[in-house]
Amino acid sequence: MKIVLVAAVALIDADGRVLISQRPMDKQLGGLWEFPGGKVEPGERPEVALIRELKEELGIDVAESCLAPLTFASHAYETFHLLMPLYVCRRWKGQVTGAEGQAIAWVKPLKLRDYPMPPADVPLIPHLIDLL
Repeated sequence: MKIVLVAAVALIDADGRVLISQRPMDKQLGGLWEFPGGKVEPGERPEVALIRELKEELGIDVAESCLAPLTFASHAYETFHLLMPLYVCRRWKGQVTGAEGQAIAWVKPLKLRDYPMPPADVPLIPHLIDLL
């Protein structure tokens, strides 16, 4: 089974809320809410992939020194196995916007379960609750 490496981040604002974004309806798992991030390209480090994805998806600039590893997800989907490190970031430059037209929401960790998420994202929630 193919292993897909995806890096994700929990952006945390001054009020202790976590950013999630909604997957486009025309993509796999469309309509579900997830932590921002994306696929790590061959030869690319997860931190570099995150910096690139956050610029593309949310229009913000993140320094690698502001990305702190928190935990990871390992989940078997039907056609591939997802390995997803989750980082925490509390500092960035720019205004967070859904640069690709996606809906975004700032959510208190205890309320994250109110949003339907992909199966790989759900086990990450308790780590964020413990963190905050």
